[in-house]
Amino acid sequence: MEWFAARFAICTAPTHAQRVWCTAGAVVADHLAPVAYPDARFATRLLWWDRHQVAARAEAAQLRLFATEAAELAAAATDRSSPTLACAPPQTSTAPCQSASGDAWRPLVLTEGDGDDEAVLAAVRADPAVAVRDGVADQRGELIALQPSCPVELLAEPPRWVYYPWRQALVRLLGPAGFRRLRHDRNRNKLTDAEQQHAAANTVGVVGLSVGHTIAHTLALEGLCGRLVLADFDEIAISNLNRLPADVFDLGVNKAVATARRLAELDPYLPVDVWPHGVDADVLDAFLADVDVVIEECDSLDIKLSLRDAARHRRVPVLMETSDRGLLDVERFDTEPDRPAFHGLVAGLTADDLAGLTTRAKAPYVLSILEPGQLSARMAGSMAEIDYTVTTWPQLGGEVALGGASVAAALRRLARGQALPSGRLRLDLDAALDELAPPAQPAHLHDAAPVPRPVAPDDPHEAIAHAAHLAPSGGNTQPWALALDDDELRLWVDHTKSSTLDQGFRGSYTALGAALLNARAAASAHARLGPIAFKPRTDGHDDEVVATMAFGDELDLDLAELSSWVADRHTNRKPGEPAVVAPATVEALRAAAAREGGVAHVVTDRETLAACATALAESDRLRYLTPWLHAELMSELRWPGHDALESGIDVRTLELDAAERAKLAVATRADVMAHLSAWDAGAALGEITHERVVSSSALVAVTVTGTEPAAYVRGGAALERVWLEAQRAGLGVQPVSPVSIYALADADYVALVGAQRAPQLRALDQRLCRLLGLGDGEQLVLLLRLSHASAASLPSGRQPLEEVLVRFRRTGPSQPASM
Repeated sequence: MEWFAARFAICTAPTHAQRVWCTAGAVVADHLAPVAYPDARFATRLLWWDRHQVAARAEAAQLRLFATEAAELAAAATDRSSPTLACAPPQTSTAPCQSASGDAWRPLVLTEGDGDDEAVLAAVRADPAVAVRDGVADQRGELIALQPSCPVELLAEPPRWVYYPWRQALVRLLGPAGFRRLRHDRNRNKLTDAEQQHAAANTVGVVGLSVGHTIAHTLALEGLCGRLVLADFDEIAISNLNRLPADVFDLGVNKAVATARRLAELDPYLPVDVWPHGVDADVLDAFLADVDVVIEECDSLDIKLSLRDAARHRRVPVLMETSDRGLLDVERFDTEPDRPAFHGLVAGLTADDLAGLTTRAKAPYVLSILEPGQLSARMAGSMAEIDYTVTTWPQLGGEVALGGASVAAALRRLARGQALPSGRLRLDLDAALDELAPPAQPAHLHDAAPVPRPVAPDDPHEAIAHAAHLAPSGGNTQPWALALDDDELRLWVDHTKSSTLDQGFRGSYTALGAALLNARAAASAHARLGPIAFKPRTDGHDDEVVATMAFGDELDLDLAELSSWVADRHTNRKPGEPAVVAPATVEALRAAAAREGGVAHVVTDRETLAACATALAESDRLRYLTPWLHAELMSELRWPGHDALESGIDVRTLELDAAERAKLAVATRADVMAHLSAWDAGAALGEITHERVVSSSALVAVTVTGTEPAAYVRGGAALERVWLEAQRAGLGVQPVSPVSIYALADADYVALVGAQRAPQLRALDQRLCRLLGLGDGEQLVLLLRLSHASAASLPSGRQPLEEVLVRFRRTGPSQPASM
């Protein structure tokens, strides 16, 4: 057939030899009785070949031989001096589809080093008409650059040569595993590796390869199937080129074959089967035998109904896309085997009712299926003009392309295990364009004025309470309640301002201790300092305490000196320039913590700082990925122009540049965090913390011994004293504590991040404690980063003092009832 450019060939063969011919694509004429030829010992039958069908019917080994012979014939045909080849057909090297290719659509994949494949390669290379391309070096470079790094065995996979007979081209590519890893890399993580593998287990059948061509190609592009089965009897004509992505070289080529060729040029390792005679009621069962999903895009109404009947019988889901107004139909016969075809819109209609109808006669049924009131006005008007001013219903290339996208979206849901119910929807882009509008303008953070720094009251006792109210707290929640009379100031925890991180209210007691230190400093400045005491609460929280400071006439010069720094104490989150912290400053920080019964572990070693930065970044990642912690973190943020700024963290104080603000805008989204959590990803979520810690000059871990509330109050006082001392030394101060800072028991870790991640968080906690040099029995109160940085943009806001302070006179109650 190759030599004479014939389409058909026939031969006879005895029964015992027929199997050999069938491996080469022959078909036995079973409807003809065998004859005793050459004698009675043999039962000889007629066999025939259709060159358009050989590639589909022949075995792989035979296809290799065909390619070898075709290449040899092509090479021999160029030797005009050979008398035995004088009648050889002329070769046209410029045509994309040579006579040697016939209607072939399967590329020949050849492995270097394989004996049989090497022989074929040699023959193909010998053909001067074959173009050879080798891009494996560049492909391997791309593969090596992927993140995460590819396993060694993938990099060691041998490349393949792929021969495309219809293009007379030989291309060297990565092996199948490396090729797909690289080709699907840009799918991640809209499709994860697991979802990609799940999709690759499915076989998708496509009936009708005009619209179906685009759908099949889109599914192959995204790797949404592991095998495609294509059916269409029609050939490409010029009138198809308004919507079918083919070209003039494909005219006259079977549509299924043209699609298969395009898929092979996209991914030569994707199995594709072609039914170039289409399907009818007699072969539908065979077509659907191994199909998991069928895409129906044929024009024949009787086949549409027959296909659904067969799919219902085999419990195969059917998807159909109709380009007008982006109509997508899903019929889940796999889960609803009693579901009527076309959602019951043509109830009672059978395939026999529709067989052989003209285009005009089909129109009423098409209208019933598509719902006349839902058609676009242009489509409905065109339907009325069929056989008058238009030949058939119109279709546009852009709308067909949208159909490929919508079917791919549906199959992505199946790959992800998401719900895909039966039904239909319309993705009407024309109507959507009527909704064009300018985007909402983002708020400009620096347009809002900062909250004015509160001014100390003239009354000495209220001034002392005011100083207490300026203390730091986690998330700037200001979790204290204050009561004041002529004899003392009382401080206790306001439970309504607690959060999950505040395990056992230990963070709140730390803030209470800082507030108490501030009060003592202000009292010293006013010569009103008196003794400190801790009393049990009397409102049902017997295990908690009220801290009291009696007013006296004592004066502590060190505390009085610190009082001038209380009003200016603030958080500085700006990046720093790593520099040496003076030894005298380090000793002053340690002494400050010791004065309040705490310990300050000062870390300045650059390598240890980098290791701490990595641990703290991972802690931040876990905080973002845990839904309840993420929600609480976002609730702490205050956006100027939208939120009140008297509490929480004004986002301007985060000192973010434009790129970091863009990251924060994404990080605020719970749905994004849910995906990152499912993928166990999100390393970038801790990037800002990592960069800030690495830019620091030191970390200071303030600790105490003991786990009772009073211990954390003492620790808070030590923390505040260290903070004020650091600011007095000209250093920027920012808390960078891990999410587990106040976790003690296993139950605390579970409460923080859930049972699955609790062991990971505990191990991270232990690692950080080792890096910081914490000893047995020491409890971390707060971790501070100290930096040589420019001044902070603005301080945190404060609620009005009257919102947290109750003032009593001597004649009033000694303790508020709400305490």
